[in-house]
Amino acid sequence: MPKILIADDSIAVRKVAERLLTEAGFSVALAANGEEALAYLAKEQPDVVVSDVIMPDKSGYEVCAFVRGQAAIGTTPVLLISGIVNDEVTKQAESCRADGVLKKPFQGTSLKDRVFELLARKQESASAAVSPSLSITGTAAESILSVSGQPSQSELQEANHVKELERQLQAERTRSEELTDRIAVSTAQLAQAKEVESQLTMERQRVSDLQQKVTLLERQAARIPELEAAVRSEQDVVNSLKQAMLNSQATSNRVAELESSLNAERAAAEQLVQQLADLEVISAKVKDTEVRLANDQQQIVDLQHVRASLEAELLTHRKHEAETVERTQELEQAAARIPELEGQLAAERERNGVLTQRVQEAEQSAESATKRFEELVRKLGEIAGLASQLGSGKG
Repeated sequence: MPKILIADDSIAVRKVAERLLTEAGFSVALAANGEEALAYLAKEQPDVVVSDVIMPDKSGYEVCAFVRGQAAIGTTPVLLISGIVNDEVTKQAESCRADGVLKKPFQGTSLKDRVFELLARKQESASAAVSPSLSITGTAAESILSVSGQPSQSELQEANHVKELERQLQAERTRSEELTDRIAVSTAQLAQAKEVESQLTMERQRVSDLQQKVTLLERQAARIPELEAAVRSEQDVVNSLKQAMLNSQATSNRVAELESSLNAERAAAEQLVQQLADLEVISAKVKDTEVRLANDQQQIVDLQHVRASLEAELLTHRKHEAETVERTQELEQAAARIPELEGQLAAERERNGVLTQRVQEAEQSAESATKRFEELVRKLGEIAGLASQLGSGKG
């Protein structure tokens, strides 16, 4: 099984080349750069070397020069591969005596066909190297015949037969070389034709795809006015919806404000109602207080009258006491009445003290009631002001 060395710094190229050549029945060795390729060539002898032109350490030209400089592998075919094939690459490939340059990426079976072609050339070169040895053998036979003296008739016929065979062999070799050249040319033309056919197929597919895209684009372009009109219509609808939404939001906000105001007014009205109820209760209490105050004032007046009468009576009593000095006899007669009068006087004094205390309490109650009345009047004035403000706000 022929062994092929693939040297390329791209793992994708190495894998593709390995798959193509393995499927063709070759044994494949891989090198990730030029240094690995040189290390492999120093130990092994592959049948064909396939090397990338541009690699980070050693280039494909240096790998080819190394092969040509080694006696054991100097005749090994070297195929260079490159992403760009121009005059400069071709000249450098010829200068390092490479057997050809193949463009990457590989089209169809181009790599496999070139490797088969290089192996065929190598076999032809080996056959050509064997032919001179056969020619030397025929010359040696003639020399032997000439040395042995006069040849016999059978020997002459044998010699003529050998020469005829050599002539036929040489003709066959020439014909074989011509056929080999024609096969190589045909193979190259076939590979080129396959590559062109593949490119043509790809171009046809590309043109078909472009035509489909153009048709689709034309259809889409024809729909542009319709789509623009639809977009404008949708925009108008969207704008109207936006305006309606804004109006709805404004209305909703206004309703919320009105509801808030209404709730506040209701709360204020409820407070006013409660305050009015409280005021009615307070007014009733004020009326009761006024009545009680009037009663207390009347009692005070009555007490004042009683006090005045008591004072008058006291004066009268004092006058009577003065008269008692003169009227000792009358006092003696009235001595029986003194304890009674003293009791009455004590009772009157006690009554006078109670009345005095009640007068003081009445005065204090009147003063407190007056202050409370003034406070109620002030609150009633504030409530009346709030009610008038509330009435003007509702109006």
